[in-house]
Amino acid sequence: MNTTPTSVNLFDDKTLAAFLQIPAKTPAQWRYLGRGPAFIRVGRHVRYRESDVTEWLASKTVSPKTTA
Repeated sequence: MNTTPTSVNLFDDKTLAAFLQIPAKTPAQWRYLGRGPAFIRVGRHVRYRESDVTEWLASKTVSPKTTA
């Protein structure tokens, strides 16, 4: 039986903010307001899966309207 955990990239608030190039306090504010990417609580620590962040970013894509 293989008990080795699979590799998952996790971001904390500081790393997420740097990745998204946003202020460091924004991820905490998003959690409070019920916005932002899905997150995981590990005890009192908050982590974000890279795949959840990527999925959330994709959902935020806005296509410009073209005029005829």
